[in-house]
Amino acid sequence: MAQLQGRGRAPIVGINVTPMVDVVLVLLVIMMVSATYIVAQSLKVELPKTATSDESVPSIAKVTLTRERKTLFDEQEVTEGELVAKLRAAHGQNAETSLVLSADQDVPHGSVVHVIDLAKLEGIAKFAIHVERSQ
Repeated sequence: MAQLQGRGRAPIVGINVTPMVDVVLVLLVIMMVSATYIVAQSLKVELPKTATSDESVPSIAKVTLTRERKTLFDEQEVTEGELVAKLRAAHGQNAETSLVLSADQDVPHGSVVHVIDLAKLEGIAKFAIHVERSQ
């Protein structure tokens, strides 16, 4: 008789997916909330202004650091003292001057930071590091 009781049950034909859908929706809401928090914590970027605006176009000071440890300002070789003077003059002509720094990949990180520091001491607060996109 014990065998008849076990066979009397009907087999499970379908799976109830309602709990799975509830879990997926809760996970989706958690990911959406955390994604907006991550975006809010990202870097603040100052967008460039267009050339057609009423404001003047900011000037750009280009500094290049070569593998041979040479420093170039607008493609002319300069010493550190000359670089400081040229950065000061560029900032004096236009307070919105931006520094674009190009450095060979073999140049020590400290040299790049030193040039950025020199520019900041002369009042240039906006700078960019020029890189090439790898393919």
